[in-house]
Amino acid sequence: MIRRFSAGLLAAATLAVAPVAVQAQKYPNAPVSVVIPLAAGDGGDTALRAMADDLGRQLQGSFVVSNRPGAGGSLGVQNVIAAKKDGYTLLFTQNSPLTIRKVLDPQAASYDPLKDLIPLGVTTRTPSILVVRKDAPFNTFQEMIAHAKRSPGSVRIGHPGPGSNGDLSVQIINSQAGVDITAIPYKGAAPAVTDALGGQVDGVILALGAVSAHMKSGAFKPLAISSRYPELPDVPTLSKLGYKQDLMGIWFGFFAPAGTPADVVQALVPAIQKATENPAIAQRLLPLGIVQDFDAPATVAAAINAETAAVTELNQRMQKK
Repeated sequence: MIRRFSAGLLAAATLAVAPVAVQAQKYPNAPVSVVIPLAAGDGGDTALRAMADDLGRQLQGSFVVSNRPGAGGSLGVQNVIAAKKDGYTLLFTQNSPLTIRKVLDPQAASYDPLKDLIPLGVTTRTPSILVVRKDAPFNTFQEMIAHAKRSPGSVRIGHPGPGSNGDLSVQIINSQAGVDITAIPYKGAAPAVTDALGGQVDGVILALGAVSAHMKSGAFKPLAISSRYPELPDVPTLSKLGYKQDLMGIWFGFFAPAGTPADVVQALVPAIQKATENPAIAQRLLPLGIVQDFDAPATVAAAINAETAAVTELNQRMQKK
């Protein structure tokens, strides 16, 4: 009788504890490392830190930013792919390591972003913008193209390095408009801006945030942008001007290693969308040239495929020169 009573108490205790055990396993129950393949202080890093705080509040956990720059972003991507597939190591990356780097440096980017990663959503966009110095002999994109046609090779546009969005954007302009603008590579945005201000190059194609202060001061005048930006409604995209392809912009998204449990993915995606759509975060980032704009996971693969194809075509055209 005592044994039966004890067994009954044990069973009751087990049932009472079971929900608590399940609750203890609720994701996340440990700090989540979010790897970004950029240095601290970059615009993408600023956006991630704001969203990481929001995700922590939503999911009642800790999302810790881990900066892993190097190898054009592929180092950080590989770090996440090699991590344990449990949802406690995530990736927040710009598009270039998944598309541009895959085409231009396949040995460094020896992964397949569509097989080795699970997209959780695109969240953040930073337009690329073409600006020229205030005394440049053209005031519009059309005038620059006319000048470039009259004097082939005379227009010099700086960018932050070979294979960057700016570098590819110069090639897009050349191929779309039938001109020969000279692309001048720099080691990052800052020296490119310095030389443009000093007159060593006519202008630059960079992320909007890198030149916004100089635009406000009047030192630079904008001629074209990769995508519409609310605070610059009069700056056209190339498609608005009648071209088939726009400048190459920058987007950021969250990814998990392939093999991450489905329930973790199902917890993360709506939380990421909600963080992206948080108006307080959007208002904080907009002055930095960063637009919060969510794309669902289902559309990310198509975006990666389309951009990879565009970069491949540009690279082949550049190789033939």
